[in-house]
Amino acid sequence: MEKRELEKLESVELEEVRQSRDLPSPATAAQQPRNRARFSAATIIPVWIVLSSGVIIYNNYLYNTVNFKYPVFLVTWHLTFAAIGTRILQRTTHLLDGAKDVPVSKDMFFRSILPIGLLFSGSLILSNTAYLYLSVAYIQMLKAFTPVAILLITWATRISEPSRKLLLIVLMISSGVAVTSKGERFFSWIGFIIQAGGVGFEATRLVLIQILLHGLKMDPLVSLHLYAPVCALINLCVIPFTEGMEPFRVVWGSIIGSYSHAMSAVSGEVASNATVSIVGEEATPHITPFLLLTNALLAFLLNIAAVFLVGAGSGLVLTLAGVLKDVLLVAGSVVIWGGQVGTLQALGYSIALCGLVMFKMSGGK
Repeated sequence: MEKRELEKLESVELEEVRQSRDLPSPATAAQQPRNRARFSAATIIPVWIVLSSGVIIYNNYLYNTVNFKYPVFLVTWHLTFAAIGTRILQRTTHLLDGAKDVPVSKDMFFRSILPIGLLFSGSLILSNTAYLYLSVAYIQMLKAFTPVAILLITWATRISEPSRKLLLIVLMISSGVAVTSKGERFFSWIGFIIQAGGVGFEATRLVLIQILLHGLKMDPLVSLHLYAPVCALINLCVIPFTEGMEPFRVVWGSIIGSYSHAMSAVSGEVASNATVSIVGEEATPHITPFLLLTNALLAFLLNIAAVFLVGAGSGLVLTLAGVLKDVLLVAGSVVIWGGQVGTLQALGYSIALCGLVMFKMSGGK
């Protein structure tokens, strides 16, 4: 009797071992290729550079050329568009299949998603507000300080220990940004503090992701799928205290004006005041539905391109692509808006970029 029970037990254990071998491990399952098209680095990197630079230039155009100085509203619109767009993609494509590997419970939401979402909102709001005070070129140069902020946070919280190599990187980037700031001709303390706050929020967010979401594999589109609705709601709560109802009135007035102008054009009539109203001596910004839609669509396409960018090349290739994008964006902003980058700024930015490349290649170690 005992012999038969022993044989049954052995057969059950063998079956369990056989079944366990047939199932992939969690890590393997997360790394299984999705039904997703692949692009070579030579194809996707130029597309990513164009989209990434295009979003920044387009936003700056709305803020300082169209005079739509409502960055919190614009960021909220981007996030709302992204929240809707990712859910459409989830139902119609395989781009968001990775969301199935990220179980979101109530505990995970309040412990991880919400605090990271708060930091993400703060980073987006502050970094976009900085464009009202600083040039595009100078803001890109200040963003090079992000790795230093990350290292300082990890050292202060004892997550990692400083080393000679990392101290050299901190010194290089810090001195480079300091020289760049010294050479900025149109320096604004308000803009500098706002951008520094944005860098601080972003660095804290990245450190918190490593702590709270360790082991979870999320590409940029899956992250956007999770965080966009949370950040949009957070921003909606912030708008009344920062910009009030004015951006909504401007957008609604522009939509009505565009509709009236279109109707007048169809009927052949001439509308004398269909597009712009005057407040004092300054024209009210005319932000058309076309500008809002194309601006949000460009930002959304950037996140899709980022999905294909991951895995398209080695870490060195992607790092150099990011540096090339920043350099082209600085040069492009000078050409488009007629800004000036002096020799001192170019020298400081070159030093900071060298430190940035060293940080990326060291893996933060």
